[in-house]
Amino acid sequence: MPAATKTETLPLPTAAAPTRAIIHLALPMLVAQVAVMLNGTMDTVMAGQISPLDLATVGIGASIYAAIFISAMGVLLALTPIIAHHYGAGRMGDIGEEVRQGAWLSLALAALAMLVLTHPGPLLALSQLTPEMDGRVRAYLAVLAWAAPAGFAFRLLYGFSAGIARPRPIMVFNLFGLGLKIFFNWIFMFGHLGAPALGALGCGVSSVLSSWLVMLSGWLWCAREAEYHCFGIFAAWSWPRRARLLALLKLGLPMGATFVFDVTAFTFMALFVARLGPTASGAHQIAANLSALMFMIPMSMGSAVGALCGQALGRGDAAAARHTGLAGLRLGMGFAAAVSLSLWLGRSWLAALYTVDAEVRLLAASVIALIAIYHLADALQAIAVSLLRSYKKAMVPMAIYAVALWGVGLPGGIALGLHGIETLGIAPLGVPGFWIAAIVGLAGAGFGVTLYWWQVSRCAVRPAL
Repeated sequence: MPAATKTETLPLPTAAAPTRAIIHLALPMLVAQVAVMLNGTMDTVMAGQISPLDLATVGIGASIYAAIFISAMGVLLALTPIIAHHYGAGRMGDIGEEVRQGAWLSLALAALAMLVLTHPGPLLALSQLTPEMDGRVRAYLAVLAWAAPAGFAFRLLYGFSAGIARPRPIMVFNLFGLGLKIFFNWIFMFGHLGAPALGALGCGVSSVLSSWLVMLSGWLWCAREAEYHCFGIFAAWSWPRRARLLALLKLGLPMGATFVFDVTAFTFMALFVARLGPTASGAHQIAANLSALMFMIPMSMGSAVGALCGQALGRGDAAAARHTGLAGLRLGMGFAAAVSLSLWLGRSWLAALYTVDAEVRLLAASVIALIAIYHLADALQAIAVSLLRSYKKAMVPMAIYAVALWGVGLPGGIALGLHGIETLGIAPLGVPGFWIAAIVGLAGAGFGVTLYWWQVSRCAVRPAL
């Protein structure tokens, strides 16, 4: 855990050096997010060493959990731009109150998530699972539900730290959590140190233990860190306040809805792919996990750029905000091109890293080739939508994602993957068909939100000219 040393104050971006400021903030965010994603990667890799059935159980269950948790977590994302604006304007006392109100919101979201995770019947019905697989996934989700309260509470700490541009402690805690996750997986999945070998269910047990230990450690450190006392988070008790919660929800609900369209389209893809059998589901899970891991790069870049732009807007410097946004887009897409090339060249090796099953490995390699293209669209939308959040714009992006992902990506994937398009002479393509449609949908979302940000940021600068 991080020592109580002096917390550096990151300089706000200037027109002279926005790229350096972005990288300075994005790197610890990237490490923190990669550490989180490696939790899922280790679950996938370890389950793949046990059996295709355990791999499919983890894949389907993790997809459902991610859809529920990330969709609800999207509401909490409103905290970061709000705090960034307060920080840029020097309103430190308001930051503590926003965090306390965010805590009430996180409790409500955790209760909702636990309710859905313990009653997943409607979601599982889409997969048409065998009775054995259905029972396995239900048991996995029932255990994993207890990780949700700790996950939301820690995400509150992450949003607060991102808003004030101090992500390094979160990076350290996430690395600590990754170490715990691997250790607990080793114990509960494979039955070491006297514990029973629980297989896929052991992933859920280890997630609960590691999530609670990391969350408690993080908030205890925050309470004791002298540099954080100026925000007054623990200086007073606050009951829910209608005005502040409504302000959070006004921005957070459309943000959460955007995540609903994004993540659930991804999740429903996994559920429909499950109809094709354990081999297809396992290959899709490998590709999906790898895509999500690579997504951490543009996501971290977007979070950094969004926080810096929010601080610039808070101090009334719209020109610096736009300049930083342009720098972030250039930098992010450059990294995305390098990642895409690496995925394409290393697709066979990456598939072999995940599983020993030859059939799953062959199918996964073909899908990873599509992931290389998908990542470019994913990077563009991630950075652009984060920039829009710094301007507190959420309704238009929500509409764009609804049309692009639910109107094009998901139904297109069902058509190409399961049924084919008879009028065009296209036979069912299986798992690749779902990803082809996803590329088209996400590319539409990426271009849509980028053009909207361009217009919003240009209009914000005009009054200053």
